[in-house]
Formats: sequence, C-alpha cells, structure tokens
Amino acid sequence: MLLLALLLGIAGCAKKQAAAPPPAPPPPPPAPTATITANPSSVERGASTRLTWSTENATDVSIDGVGKVEASGSKDVSPSNSTSYHLVAKGPGGEQDAIARVTVTQPPPPPVSEAPPSLSDEQWLNRNVKDVYFDYDSAAVRADAQSAIAANVRALQEKPSLRVTIEGHADERGSTEYNLTLGDERANAVKNALISAGVSPSRINTISYGKEKPVCTEATEGCWQQNRRGHFALK
Repeated sequence: MLLLALLLGIAGCAKKQAAAPPPAPPPPPPAPTATITANPSSVERGASTRLTWSTENATDVSIDGVGKVEASGSKDVSPSNSTSYHLVAKGPGGEQDAIARVTVTQPPPPPVSEAPPSLSDEQWLNRNVKDVYFDYDSAAVRADAQSAIAANVRALQEKPSLRVTIEGHADERGSTEYNLTLGDERANAVKNALISAGVSPSRINTISYGKEKPVCTEATEGCWQQNRRGHFALK
C-alpha cells in the first residue's frame, strides 16, 4: 500500500505544468539623429548663407542663434562674424547635436585711386595756356586766335597768383632787328588782348626773341607758321 501511494504521488507531480517566464522589457526608444550644413560655408560680410538641417526621433530641435525649429528644414542667415551654428535634437531616446561652421570674410577694400602727381607751375602753364599764332609780317591777333585768347584767360583766372611772360617770336625771314621789333609787337598784342579780357597787367611781362628761338627749322610755310607766335612762360 505504501509503495502504491508513493507511485501515485510521483505521477501527479509529473503532470503539473512548468511556470511561464516573465515578459521581456520593451526596447528603449531610438536615439535622435541630427545633421546640419551651411551652403556656402564661407561668405563676405553682409552676404547670406542657407542652413539646412535634418533630424529623426526628436521632439525638440533648436539651433543656437536661430531658436527652436522644425525637425527638418532650412533657413537663410547673414552672420556678421564667423559663427558656429550648433543644433541640438532631443527626444525620448536621448540627445544628439551637430554643428555647421560659417566663415565670414571682409569684402575687399575699394580700389584706391591715386591722386595724380601735382604739376609744377611751369607744367601747368604748358598744359593749359596755349600759343597764339600770327600771319606773316603781322602783329594783329587773328580772328581764329580769339578762341585761344579766351581759353588762356579762363586758365589764368584759375591761378590768379601766377605771373607770366609772353614771348614774341618770328619766322626766319627778314633781318634780326626787324624780327625783334615784330616779336615785340606780337607779344604786346597778346598782352593787350588778355588785359582787355580782364587779366591784370601786373601779371604779364613781354619779351621779344625775334627769329632767334624757332621751334621748327624747316624752310616751309607750315614750319614758319609754328614760329610766328606769342608763347607763354613763367614770369
């Protein structure tokens, strides 16, 4: 009897089911991902660049200097100095950050225009006050020379302290004495025309060189015409 009871007890124990294991814990939420770029990454001061970012598994996204932003997007910015744009993405799975660096350069300085070298009084006179030409054997100021007289008056009025000498010249034909007299008459004709136009007589001297200082030495009418003149020099 004892043996039978023992066998029945063993059989009953064998029929009991094993206990179920506890359920596995849920997987942790995925960690956020984040990227940010700047295009272009280098700009001149005052120009703009575009920030473009993308995140996943984030519920809170912000960029330093910009503020809170959508999970993904883009924005134009114009930094005044080189700046690192720091993006932070936060979510149930943690936090992730990314950085885009924008280098700001100074625009090139405007080209420096060099002031032209200052002219000496003699250079200024030669550039702005022109010779007055005469007909053969004449000391009369020609009609076509009136424009040169008027231009010389305007130029001399720009430099009221400048004093000039009008040189009277002649071509090679005729005697030395005759051409000295003719040169004197031509110099004084130019002087009188200037005085009539308003130039002070105290600013003007005259001298005659006759045919002694030609600018052209060919025996042609074109060359002789260049020598029949009233020429301006510093007083």
